[in-house]
Amino acid sequence: MMTTERKTTTTSNDGMRLQKVLADAGVASRRAAEVMIREGRVSVNGKVVREPGTRADPRRDRVQLDGERIGRPAEHQYYILYKPRGVVSTTRDPHAKRTVTDLVPSKERLFPVGRLDSASEGLVLLTNDGAVAQQMLHPSFRVPRTYKVAVDGCVRAAALEQLSRGIEIEGQMTAPCDVLLIEQAEERSVLEMTLIEGRRRQIRLMLDAVGHPVRRLLRVRFGPLTLRGLSSGAWRPLDAAERDALLAMLEGSRPSKGAGKPANPRA
Repeated sequence: MMTTERKTTTTSNDGMRLQKVLADAGVASRRAAEVMIREGRVSVNGKVVREPGTRADPRRDRVQLDGERIGRPAEHQYYILYKPRGVVSTTRDPHAKRTVTDLVPSKERLFPVGRLDSASEGLVLLTNDGAVAQQMLHPSFRVPRTYKVAVDGCVRAAALEQLSRGIEIEGQMTAPCDVLLIEQAEERSVLEMTLIEGRRRQIRLMLDAVGHPVRRLLRVRFGPLTLRGLSSGAWRPLDAAERDALLAMLEGSRPSKGAGKPANPRA
Protein backbone atom coordinates (compact mmCIF):
# COMPACT_ATOMS: atom_id res chain seq x y z
CA MET A 1 0.00 0.00 0.00
CA MET A 2 1.46 3.31 -1.05
CA THR A 3 1.57 6.12 1.51
CA THR A 4 1.85 9.83 0.93
CA GLU A 5 3.72 12.32 3.06
CA ARG A 6 1.70 14.77 5.08
CA LYS A 7 1.49 18.03 3.10
CA THR A 8 -0.18 20.46 5.44
CA THR A 9 1.35 22.17 8.44
CA THR A 10 0.06 21.25 11.86
CA THR A 11 -2.53 23.40 13.54
CA SER A 12 -1.76 25.74 16.40
CA ASN A 13 -2.88 23.04 18.86
CA ASP A 14 -0.68 20.25 17.44
CA GLY A 15 2.92 19.37 18.13
CA MET A 16 5.43 21.69 19.77
CA ARG A 17 6.76 25.15 19.00
CA LEU A 18 8.99 25.13 15.96
CA GLN A 19 11.96 26.65 17.81
CA LYS A 20 11.79 23.78 20.32
CA VAL A 21 11.74 21.24 17.49
CA LEU A 22 14.97 22.75 16.15
CA ALA A 23 16.54 22.98 19.59
CA ASP A 24 15.67 19.38 20.51
CA ALA A 25 17.21 18.24 17.23
CA GLY A 26 20.48 19.90 18.22
CA VAL A 27 20.32 22.53 15.50
CA ALA A 28 20.65 25.60 17.72
CA SER A 29 19.45 27.17 20.92
CA ARG A 30 15.81 28.24 20.96
CA ARG A 31 16.81 31.87 20.68
CA ALA A 32 19.02 31.20 17.65
CA ALA A 33 16.28 29.01 16.15
CA GLU A 34 13.82 31.91 16.41
CA VAL A 35 16.20 34.02 14.32
CA MET A 36 16.51 31.24 11.72
CA ILE A 37 12.72 31.02 11.48
CA ARG A 38 12.28 34.78 11.05
CA GLU A 39 14.95 34.74 8.34
CA GLY A 40 12.84 32.29 6.34
CA ARG A 41 15.34 29.44 6.60
CA VAL A 42 12.85 26.93 8.04
CA SER A 43 10.01 25.16 6.26
CA VAL A 44 7.32 22.75 7.43
CA ASN A 45 5.99 20.30 4.85
CA GLY A 46 7.46 22.38 2.05
CA LYS A 47 6.06 25.71 3.22
CA VAL A 48 8.39 28.41 4.58
CA VAL A 49 7.42 29.46 8.10
CA ARG A 50 8.46 32.82 9.55
CA GLU A 51 6.51 32.78 12.82
CA PRO A 52 8.47 31.16 15.70
CA GLY A 53 5.27 30.27 17.56
CA THR A 54 4.18 27.91 14.78
CA ARG A 55 3.78 24.34 15.96
CA ALA A 56 4.97 21.17 14.28
CA ASP A 57 5.13 17.48 15.13
CA PRO A 58 8.61 16.12 14.29
CA ARG A 59 7.16 12.59 14.14
CA ARG A 60 4.74 13.48 11.31
CA ASP A 61 5.83 16.79 9.77
CA ARG A 62 8.76 17.35 7.42
CA VAL A 63 10.77 20.13 9.07
CA GLN A 64 13.69 21.50 7.04
CA LEU A 65 16.44 24.01 7.70
CA ASP A 66 18.10 25.49 4.63
CA GLY A 67 16.55 22.68 2.60
CA GLU A 68 17.89 19.87 4.80
CA ARG A 69 15.47 17.79 6.82
CA ILE A 70 15.75 17.92 10.59
CA GLY A 71 16.24 14.49 12.09
CA ARG A 72 15.01 13.01 15.32
CA PRO A 73 15.91 14.72 18.60
CA ALA A 74 19.59 14.19 19.25
CA GLU A 75 21.00 12.65 22.41
CA HIS A 76 21.92 15.55 24.64
CA GLN A 77 25.63 16.27 24.99
CA TYR A 78 27.36 18.75 27.28
CA TYR A 79 31.00 19.88 27.17
CA ILE A 80 33.05 22.39 29.12
CA LEU A 81 35.65 24.27 27.07
CA TYR A 82 38.43 26.51 28.37
CA LYS A 83 38.23 29.07 25.57
CA PRO A 84 41.59 30.65 24.79
CA ARG A 85 42.09 34.19 23.53
CA GLY A 86 41.60 34.71 19.82
CA VAL A 87 38.80 32.14 19.48
CA VAL A 88 35.27 33.40 18.85
CA SER A 89 32.21 32.04 20.66
CA THR A 90 30.08 31.30 17.60
CA THR A 91 29.35 28.24 15.51
CA ARG A 92 30.55 29.95 12.35
CA ASP A 93 32.31 33.20 11.50
CA PRO A 94 33.83 33.80 8.05
CA HIS A 95 36.21 36.38 9.51
CA ALA A 96 37.54 34.21 12.36
CA LYS A 97 40.36 31.68 12.18
CA ARG A 98 38.80 29.45 14.84
CA THR A 99 35.48 29.15 16.63
CA VAL A 100 34.70 27.29 19.85
CA THR A 101 33.00 24.50 17.90
CA ASP A 102 36.25 23.92 15.97
CA LEU A 103 37.90 22.97 19.27
CA VAL A 104 35.37 20.34 20.40
CA PRO A 105 34.94 17.44 17.96
CA SER A 106 31.44 15.97 17.94
CA LYS A 107 29.13 14.31 15.43
CA GLU A 108 26.29 16.34 16.91
CA ARG A 109 25.72 20.00 16.08
CA LEU A 110 26.85 21.87 19.19
CA PHE A 111 26.36 25.53 20.04
CA PRO A 112 27.95 27.70 22.74
CA VAL A 113 26.09 28.84 25.84
CA GLY A 114 27.42 31.97 27.48
CA ARG A 115 29.63 33.67 24.93
CA LEU A 116 32.94 35.39 25.58
CA ASP A 117 34.46 37.96 23.25
CA SER A 118 37.59 37.08 21.33
CA ALA A 119 39.91 38.76 23.85
CA SER A 120 38.35 37.00 26.87
CA GLU A 121 39.10 33.51 28.16
CA GLY A 122 37.52 30.79 30.20
CA LEU A 123 34.50 28.59 30.61
CA VAL A 124 32.09 28.11 27.72
CA LEU A 125 29.41 25.41 27.82
CA LEU A 126 28.84 23.64 24.50
CA THR A 127 25.70 21.57 24.07
CA ASN A 128 22.95 20.48 21.70
CA ASP A 129 20.33 20.79 24.47
CA GLY A 130 18.29 23.83 23.47
CA ALA A 131 16.17 23.82 26.63
CA VAL A 132 19.20 23.97 28.92
CA ALA A 133 20.77 26.69 26.79
CA GLN A 134 17.60 28.77 27.00
CA GLN A 135 17.37 28.46 30.77
CA MET A 136 21.07 29.10 31.40
CA LEU A 137 20.84 32.42 29.56
CA HIS A 138 17.40 33.63 30.57
CA PRO A 139 17.60 36.36 33.24
CA SER A 140 14.66 34.89 35.15
CA PHE A 141 16.81 31.90 36.17
CA ARG A 142 19.51 34.19 37.64
CA VAL A 143 22.36 31.80 36.81
CA PRO A 144 25.58 33.23 38.32
CA ARG A 145 28.72 33.75 36.24
CA THR A 146 32.03 34.26 38.03
CA TYR A 147 35.04 35.99 36.48
CA LYS A 148 38.62 36.59 37.54
CA VAL A 149 39.60 40.01 36.19
CA ALA A 150 43.01 41.68 36.11
CA VAL A 151 42.76 45.46 35.72
CA ASP A 152 44.99 48.52 35.51
CA GLY A 153 45.67 50.46 38.68
CA CYS A 154 44.98 50.12 42.39
CA VAL A 155 41.28 49.51 42.96
CA ARG A 156 40.06 51.38 46.04
CA ALA A 157 37.09 50.69 48.30
CA ALA A 158 34.94 53.37 46.65
CA ALA A 159 35.28 51.73 43.25
CA LEU A 160 34.48 48.30 44.70
CA GLU A 161 31.34 49.68 46.31
CA GLN A 162 30.28 51.35 43.07
CA LEU A 163 30.76 48.14 41.10
CA SER A 164 28.80 46.06 43.60
CA ARG A 165 25.86 48.51 43.66
CA GLY A 166 25.66 48.79 39.87
CA ILE A 167 27.04 50.92 37.06
CA GLU A 168 25.09 52.84 34.44
CA ILE A 169 25.95 51.45 31.00
CA GLU A 170 24.37 52.92 27.89
CA GLY A 171 21.62 54.49 29.96
CA GLN A 172 20.76 51.39 31.99
CA MET A 173 21.96 50.35 35.44
CA THR A 174 23.57 46.97 35.87
CA ALA A 175 22.23 44.65 38.55
CA PRO A 176 24.08 44.46 41.87
CA CYS A 177 26.94 41.97 41.82
CA ASP A 178 29.48 40.43 44.19
CA VAL A 179 33.00 41.88 43.93
CA LEU A 180 36.01 40.54 45.82
CA LEU A 181 39.47 42.14 45.76
CA ILE A 182 42.04 39.32 45.39
CA GLU A 183 45.23 41.29 44.69
CA GLN A 184 46.03 44.98 44.95
CA ALA A 185 49.01 47.01 43.77
CA GLU A 186 49.59 50.49 42.38
CA GLU A 187 49.82 49.32 38.76
CA ARG A 188 47.61 46.21 38.76
CA SER A 189 44.75 44.67 40.74
CA VAL A 190 42.85 41.39 40.47
CA LEU A 191 39.13 41.10 41.18
CA GLU A 192 36.64 38.26 41.37
CA MET A 193 33.23 39.34 40.06
CA THR A 194 30.01 37.32 40.13
CA LEU A 195 27.11 38.51 37.98
CA ILE A 196 23.58 37.18 37.58
CA GLU A 197 22.98 39.00 34.31
CA GLY A 198 24.81 39.25 31.05
CA ARG A 199 25.08 42.24 28.76
CA ARG A 200 27.45 42.76 25.87
CA ARG A 201 30.96 43.56 27.17
CA GLN A 202 29.40 44.28 30.55
CA ILE A 203 32.43 43.70 32.77
CA ARG A 204 34.76 45.68 30.53
CA LEU A 205 32.34 48.61 30.40
CA MET A 206 31.78 48.52 34.18
CA LEU A 207 35.49 48.64 34.91
CA ASP A 208 36.12 51.31 32.29
CA ALA A 209 33.48 53.41 34.06
CA VAL A 210 35.41 53.32 37.36
CA GLY A 211 38.76 54.00 35.70
CA HIS A 212 40.26 50.49 35.71
CA PRO A 213 40.50 49.06 32.17
CA VAL A 214 40.61 45.27 31.91
CA ARG A 215 43.95 43.60 31.21
CA ARG A 216 42.70 40.01 31.34
CA LEU A 217 39.23 38.53 31.76
CA LEU A 218 38.75 34.87 32.63
CA ARG A 219 35.41 33.19 33.37
CA VAL A 220 36.03 30.55 36.02
CA ARG A 221 32.47 29.46 36.86
CA PHE A 222 29.08 29.32 35.14
CA GLY A 223 26.32 28.12 37.46
CA PRO A 224 27.66 24.92 39.11
CA LEU A 225 30.25 24.36 36.37
CA THR A 226 33.97 25.13 36.75
CA LEU A 227 37.19 24.79 34.76
CA ARG A 228 38.39 21.96 36.98
CA GLY A 229 41.23 20.05 35.36
CA LEU A 230 41.36 22.13 32.18
CA SER A 231 44.10 24.25 30.65
CA SER A 232 43.59 26.84 27.94
CA GLY A 233 42.18 25.27 24.77
CA ALA A 234 41.25 22.00 26.48
CA TRP A 235 37.76 20.55 26.87
CA ARG A 236 35.93 17.67 28.52
CA PRO A 237 32.40 16.28 28.71
CA LEU A 238 30.46 16.98 31.87
CA ASP A 239 30.65 14.09 34.31
CA ALA A 240 27.49 12.66 35.85
CA ALA A 241 27.72 14.79 38.99
CA GLU A 242 28.14 18.01 36.99
CA ARG A 243 25.26 17.15 34.69
CA ASP A 244 22.99 16.33 37.62
CA ALA A 245 23.97 19.55 39.40
CA LEU A 246 23.29 21.61 36.28
CA LEU A 247 19.87 20.10 35.64
CA ALA A 248 18.93 20.25 39.33
CA MET A 249 19.86 23.95 39.51
CA LEU A 250 17.67 24.79 36.52
CA GLU A 251 14.78 22.65 37.70
CA GLY A 252 14.91 24.29 41.12
CA SER A 253 15.03 27.85 39.77
CA ARG A 254 11.83 29.85 39.86
CA PRO A 255 11.52 32.36 37.04
CA SER A 256 10.46 35.79 38.29
CA LYS A 257 7.53 37.69 36.83
CA GLY A 258 8.27 40.20 34.12
CA ALA A 259 11.64 38.66 33.33
CA GLY A 260 13.49 40.03 30.35
CA LYS A 261 14.64 38.39 27.19
CA PRO A 262 17.44 35.82 27.13
CA ALA A 263 20.93 37.27 26.98
CA ASN A 264 23.93 35.75 25.24
CA PRO A 265 26.48 38.53 25.33
CA ARG A 266 30.22 38.58 25.05
CA ALA A 267 31.75 39.58 28.36
